[in-house]
Amino acid sequence: MNARQAEPLLVLGASEEQLPLYREARRRGLRTIAVDQRRDRPARAEADAFVQVSTRDHRAIAAALDGVVPTAVVSGGSDASLMSWHELSVLYRTPVRYPRKAAAASMDKAVFHELVRRAGLTGYRWLRTTGAGDRAVPASGLDLPVVVKPSDASGSKGTTLVTERAGLAPALAHAAAFSVSGEIMVEEFVAGRNLTVEVFLRHGSAIFSVITEKRLLPGPNFLIAGHTCPAVIGEPARRRVVEAAVRLCEAMDLTDGPAHFDVILAADGTPYLLEVGARLCGNGYPRLTRAVYGVDTVAAQLDLVLGRPFDLRPEHACHGIIQVLGSPSGREGVLADVRGLDEIRTSPGVADAEVVTPIGGMVRPFTDSGNKLGYVVVTGDTPVAAEARLAAALDTLELDIKPS
Repeated sequence: MNARQAEPLLVLGASEEQLPLYREARRRGLRTIAVDQRRDRPARAEADAFVQVSTRDHRAIAAALDGVVPTAVVSGGSDASLMSWHELSVLYRTPVRYPRKAAAASMDKAVFHELVRRAGLTGYRWLRTTGAGDRAVPASGLDLPVVVKPSDASGSKGTTLVTERAGLAPALAHAAAFSVSGEIMVEEFVAGRNLTVEVFLRHGSAIFSVITEKRLLPGPNFLIAGHTCPAVIGEPARRRVVEAAVRLCEAMDLTDGPAHFDVILAADGTPYLLEVGARLCGNGYPRLTRAVYGVDTVAAQLDLVLGRPFDLRPEHACHGIIQVLGSPSGREGVLADVRGLDEIRTSPGVADAEVVTPIGGMVRPFTDSGNKLGYVVVTGDTPVAAEARLAAALDTLELDIKPS
């Protein structure tokens, strides 16, 4: 890599989650360097240069840059790179230093639970353990059902709802397979509505906030198939959720930029914040907020890391849905053809539609968020209208997946 080249933007990650960042940078004429441990990532083609290094390894990233000093560092849609974002923003003295506490709370669920406790917010019982947790859980006093998940993964990877004692050991083994540290969280199951709240802060205040209802697939793994926006909740509950999110951002030293929280809203209106990603939300969330509110959080994120002013005033408001496209097959295959995509893109109410997996690309079962194929975003004047437009779009779209 040539150190004489103009200062580029360093983007940590090149999956479909980071595609909007690269596209916005290109629209502005900014050079980008993509960092990812996999060469087959869909956003790689959008970058001006590529470094094949794990986004978790900030020292290897700096070494691979070989003297090139990025003007800014950014990521989104994944927690894996957040500590590297902190370290590299300090190393290169970028306009905004990503806070270490925010990275730690996003990448370690036990750290997040302690943050909730110290902030005086409503929490619930939990245990951090290893593969021997099938013996430790009963001794801890945790009663079934419980949720078992890796302590340091996101996107529902390795997560299982356990309702019977016999399912505990398999769930722990499943979580361990996705845990970088080998540590596993066993959490009290809290019943209620599954929501996501995203806040975008400026000087410690939320200048934009949105609460959506998760569209979960049936089963014990809490796999997100999309979001309905906005979630239909009362104003008092909405205010409590947003206030709790801002309070935790303050505890993480996050004063500017985005953070999203997974929330369970209990029947009595109590919000239980489950975990945080102190970055732009994944699963195409920025596409949804742009469609529903005319708010471009990706553009604001780039303005922030570049040290420029940003604003996020909604231009309009409607109802919207983002649907994550996944393979219906339980086996690996190859994407042979996509039909109907151009037709649905021109259909009324379809704000965005993209298949990010290329023709001939590998298709894996949709067992975690990393195996998505693309997105469809629809809007409507009412929730019913949005649902109808989504149904029509999905009926038109055909993904031809052949066995590999």
